[in-house]
Amino acid sequence: MGLSRTARYYRDNPKARKKRNDYQKKYNKKKREIERRMELNRINRRRGTYGNGDNMDASHTSDGRVVMRTQSRNRGDRNDRPGDRRARG
Repeated sequence: MGLSRTARYYRDNPKARKKRNDYQKKYNKKKREIERRMELNRINRRRGTYGNGDNMDASHTSDGRVVMRTQSRNRGDRNDRPGDRRARG
């Protein structure tokens, strides 16, 4: 399986990759994002899926619910929350 179009773009454009990574570092340091990750990790641990290799993540939905989704679907979904979309660069 080859690289996605986005991965190829950032591989071939180091300036753009650096700009995106700098933004990601700044975004992920925000108190709101830290708290959001902590909440999802806490839910993952409670449900027994944290670190057990089942490839499931706790995920916030646009209506505020928390659901379990596969990591690939959760991290690749572009239709969920505006903050998630901004975080992708």
